[in-house]
Amino acid sequence: MSENSMPPETSNEAASGVAKASPRERKKPKKKSSRKLGGVFFWSGLAVVVALTLLRFFNLPLLESVRFIVFDNYNRLSPRPISEQQLPVAVIDIDEKSLSELGQFPWPRDILAKLLDQLDAYGTRVVGLDIVFPEADRTSPSEVAARSERIPEPVKVELRKLPTNDAIMAEAMRSFPTVLGLADAEFNDLPREEWPPIPSSSVRSYRGVPPAQFVLHNQLSWLRTNVVELSGEAAGYGVFALNPDRDGVLRRLPLILKIKDSDELYPSLSLETLRVGVSPQARVQVVSDTNGIIGIQLLAPGGGQLSIPTDEQGRMWIYFSEPDVFNIPGNPGRLYVSALDVIQGTVPKERLQGAITLLGSSATGLKDIRATPITAALPGVEVHANAIESVLTQTFLNSPSWFGLLEAIDVLACGLLLLIAARFLPVWGSSLLLIAVITGNAYGSWYAFDAALVLFDPVLASVSSLIAFMIVLGGSYYQESGQKKYIRKAFQQYLSPDLVDQLADRPDQLQLGGELRHMTFLFCDVRGFTAISEQYKTNPQGLTVLINRLLTPLTNCIIGHKGTIDKYMGDCIMAFWNAPLVDSDHAENAGRAALDMFKALATLNAEREKEAQEQGIDFLPLRVGIGINSGGAVVGNMGSDQRFDYSVLGDAVNLASRLEGQSKNYGVDIVIGEETQKDSRNLATLELDLIAVKGKVEAVRIFVLLGDTELAEASEFLDLRPQHDAMLALY
Repeated sequence: MSENSMPPETSNEAASGVAKASPRERKKPKKKSSRKLGGVFFWSGLAVVVALTLLRFFNLPLLESVRFIVFDNYNRLSPRPISEQQLPVAVIDIDEKSLSELGQFPWPRDILAKLLDQLDAYGTRVVGLDIVFPEADRTSPSEVAARSERIPEPVKVELRKLPTNDAIMAEAMRSFPTVLGLADAEFNDLPREEWPPIPSSSVRSYRGVPPAQFVLHNQLSWLRTNVVELSGEAAGYGVFALNPDRDGVLRRLPLILKIKDSDELYPSLSLETLRVGVSPQARVQVVSDTNGIIGIQLLAPGGGQLSIPTDEQGRMWIYFSEPDVFNIPGNPGRLYVSALDVIQGTVPKERLQGAITLLGSSATGLKDIRATPITAALPGVEVHANAIESVLTQTFLNSPSWFGLLEAIDVLACGLLLLIAARFLPVWGSSLLLIAVITGNAYGSWYAFDAALVLFDPVLASVSSLIAFMIVLGGSYYQESGQKKYIRKAFQQYLSPDLVDQLADRPDQLQLGGELRHMTFLFCDVRGFTAISEQYKTNPQGLTVLINRLLTPLTNCIIGHKGTIDKYMGDCIMAFWNAPLVDSDHAENAGRAALDMFKALATLNAEREKEAQEQGIDFLPLRVGIGINSGGAVVGNMGSDQRFDYSVLGDAVNLASRLEGQSKNYGVDIVIGEETQKDSRNLATLELDLIAVKGKVEAVRIFVLLGDTELAEASEFLDLRPQHDAMLALY
């Protein structure tokens, strides 16, 4: 048994198993930095979720518009059903037929008086007039006499004796409950003390906090009133203000309105008509708390009451039924009754008996068209009818003020849930949860509408969930992309592209902090490099070209067999297998790589020999020796905090370096260790010796690698093996 030392060509650093530091300084990948980056995205997502939660308390136009679109679709999908309520509602329609028979509108007020008388005869409870009469009727006999010069004076005298149309209408109003309309009016050209007086309001009481402070969007400059003769006989007065939302769609009807610079509150035409229809002695009471108005109550003298829920500003969400279809032969319509038919008394009595009626128009040029959730063109009078029917049937859309807090909690909870899920669950898991959250919010909102007519906004919570998911997922993707970029950059020179892709896709196989693995190591060194260098004393660049020309094909052979290039040490290559990617055939792959390296070397030498002949210079072939060994080693980051490399450390590495030197002593190309030979049964190997290696106490059995599987199965090799074993036994 002979003892051999390490050849001089191999550096002491390589013998120690720690590779020389890479000439390129790299940043050290820190797991703490990765965690810190993930935390940044998490806290950024949390900040966005909190911001969205706070946005719920601010009615931003865009968010409000999206919310309204959702609620509009709910109303279209499930309109208010038509039921036979105790108090029916009807619209006395100033239609085309009435105009053609009675003349253009406005009609003389004696015609309206006939209409009121007929409604009284039908047993109608009340009529709300969506009209203001601020001036005396110019068609009254006395007015006609005063304006006409052609009427003889005796006739004028007789005309002046006749009652005015206003007086005739007032007389009809005295017998039949009539609600007159009031309109917003501005009298900037008159001092405040000269503004016309306004009638008293039926809104005379409140329960809770004074409500006037909450009526912000429904403020009136002043009121345009009716002539004194009519005002004195009216059963009530209502403001016909229909204020659409920002997008021009009318969804909420203000039930109470406020005169600016005062606490005076007035009812809407719908509310006042309903109040008088319930009982002319009923009163309106506003219920409010510190958050705003809660609702309106109609208190009847006998103790009965009707409650109407509102938003914090006293607006009622209107639950629209399907638009009425009328003026079609064979279809008289549900709401509309021709004014001419009423005046002529041709309407069936049961149609109007006990009804609450509104005077309006469906005639072209007269009807007040409004965009609503149910249709883009609905007569304004039908909006009032829908509001009254909703109250009578107690089918309200409701969005209490405290729902804002509930929706904000939903936004925060959904956002937090997706933040946590996106950070700790796989993408498919968090994606399924996102779908579940959005679907759950949508279904919950629809169920709240369909089952309880409650308006619960699902949009902001869904947006919060989606944004939280995208931020954390985007952060994870950014982090993963950075990790893949680092891995590709760190290993692209040492691994094949396929292995680099595998490592980038499975970074969990990379333990940068160091781990113990069973691996295979290869050292390759050029023989007679000093003699070769002498040929390039005057051309050092040429020597560099030669070394690169040699190392490139040898490197390709290593990488092609799943090896990892550890480093280049001048003319020496160090490589290893089974790290960073797991390779169960690492010993055999290292052996096949070594065999291919000699094939590549033969091809290179043939090219160089041909070039030398063409140039007329001496040809000095390149020769290498390879040592391969398998065993346990620590693999990971090696070096200092400033300079480090992904390398290996261990006794098995040292032995591989020494085996490379033994190839020259034994006159063979490839020397492998015993562990490598045991794991390379498919390769052609023969035992060389049992030697003592410098730095090791135990003897080491070494082998020569002669060829691949084809040679191992060849008859010549099978005949040689027993003869060689016999020779070795004698030795």
